[in-house]
Amino acid sequence: MVCLLVRLLRLAGKLGLVSGIFLSPCAALYAQPNVIVLLVDDAGFMDFGGFGGEARTPHINRLADEGVRFSNYHTSPLCAPSRAMLLTGLDNHRTGVATIPEVITEEQKSSPAYALHLQPGVRTIADLLKDAGYQTFMTGKWHLGRGDGDLPDSHGFDRSFVLDASGADNWEQKPFMPFYEEAPWFEDGKPARLPDDFYSSRFLVDKMLEYLDSRDPSHPFFAYIAFQAIHIPVQAPREFVEHYTGTYQDGWQATLERRFERAKALGLIPPNATPPRLHPSLRAWDSLTAQEQTHYESAMMVNAGMLEAMDHHIGRLIAHLQSTGEYENTVFIVTSDNGPEFGDPTTDPAFRLWMRGNGYHTNPDNAGGRGYMGAIGPEWASAAAVPGSLFKMYASEGGTRVPLIIRSPGLTGAGFNGALSFVIDVAPTVAQLAGVTAPAEMDGRSLLPVITGEKGRTYGADEAVGIEVAGNSALFKGHYKLTRNTLPHGDARWRLHDLESDPAEVSDLSDQRPDLLREMLDDYQRYAASNGVVALPDDFNIEAQIGVNARRQMLSRYLPAMAGTGLLVLILLCTLLCVLRRRKRHTG
Repeated sequence: MVCLLVRLLRLAGKLGLVSGIFLSPCAALYAQPNVIVLLVDDAGFMDFGGFGGEARTPHINRLADEGVRFSNYHTSPLCAPSRAMLLTGLDNHRTGVATIPEVITEEQKSSPAYALHLQPGVRTIADLLKDAGYQTFMTGKWHLGRGDGDLPDSHGFDRSFVLDASGADNWEQKPFMPFYEEAPWFEDGKPARLPDDFYSSRFLVDKMLEYLDSRDPSHPFFAYIAFQAIHIPVQAPREFVEHYTGTYQDGWQATLERRFERAKALGLIPPNATPPRLHPSLRAWDSLTAQEQTHYESAMMVNAGMLEAMDHHIGRLIAHLQSTGEYENTVFIVTSDNGPEFGDPTTDPAFRLWMRGNGYHTNPDNAGGRGYMGAIGPEWASAAAVPGSLFKMYASEGGTRVPLIIRSPGLTGAGFNGALSFVIDVAPTVAQLAGVTAPAEMDGRSLLPVITGEKGRTYGADEAVGIEVAGNSALFKGHYKLTRNTLPHGDARWRLHDLESDPAEVSDLSDQRPDLLREMLDDYQRYAASNGVVALPDDFNIEAQIGVNARRQMLSRYLPAMAGTGLLVLILLCTLLCVLRRRKRHTG
């Protein structure tokens, strides 16, 4: 009877027959909550305003104020593995998405852990909730395969409009790098075209609102919006970009230091923590020409503007739920797939040639607009990764420690929750919030016990949790962390750190604690063996591998055309020779 009453109330609210004021408390008391997961692409730990960043994110801040901010949450250092872990609660190798196409090696391709799509039998949280009566929707970046049975419609989503690539342009339907021939968008498993007035954050929210408006209101919903913000190319409407005029004019080192001080003021790190250091290969702001400084300042302004634009459209989603009376009974989870993007392809001459052929530019006078190829580069990425060191792709804190916000009806947790937590914990947390039993095979654990205060920690001090992507590896045990980073910004050496006092991983404790080092190395080997990690050699260079794979991809794409052209030229040459020989015989 209660279930029927709630369904009738939801329908009445949808039709405007019952006010949200009446509907919301009733739904919150008796109904399964709606669940919305908002995934930001490449956001650093302090990028949100509510975490100490410069970007104006009032709507995300509101969700944080009404919920819980996690300050010790970790993800994988690369996008697709993180997305697979978030959706399944499984280690990335167990899902079949151990790495991404751009960095996979020949040795890894033979392993089922590196299939680059979800393996048969792997179930997503959308599958689980759909079985429990939820309607399920997704918009945004998928990046988990587009073969037969690989897209969201085969993994629990009733409706979906998704991009299966690492990124794409935010204003047009075109690729952002030569690795891709197109920007492959799909709706409900079929190739789709974008509208002429497309802007990614606006469109992804619009499409989700369309799905929500057309659903059966008697059922709760699960919505997953995977934004393109702030993956390269960073692009944003000018009205948002202009809010950051002057914010970054004194450069990355000054921004890094300001963020570090804010981290201490917010209690995110201890007062005596050592600040992260820029990698020795990176440039000092003062070494740049005035023109270069303008270029990089503009890119960082667009980066912040893109975050604000995304937040603006999240605000529209919140307003819609308020108007239908469903906001109070909706769970929001907001996080990032990995740390900040350090790549700046515009410094490569070959890439600049490709840019010119594909309508891209780096003109700061039109920073953020149509055709702008925005990238903040490794120096700004280092500043955005504070209080951690390095950035995306690497297993250091800068690449793996990101924001997490959980806002749920009936849950309160003002301030920051410092419990060690991981991306594999999101799916079991969603399952518990929805009243669904999480499968025993999930590697992650629900975070509800630490939110409610039932427990002080999710993982025991002696429990080891491993992460590996493309040779970049980490093992967490209590407040200790073992980290290995590959070339070019790492050296493939294992280092031991105490994150409680050294969040920037500056001090290596390997010599001081050789017993703990050996113990955690053994723990990592067990993790690697049980999850099917394909080890990479010490001289593996992740940036070089990206170049190798890009060249192979382009050759496979253009070789048939090149071969056909070569054959045509050969035929023409043979024909010309035959004509010349006939002419010679005739004249002779």
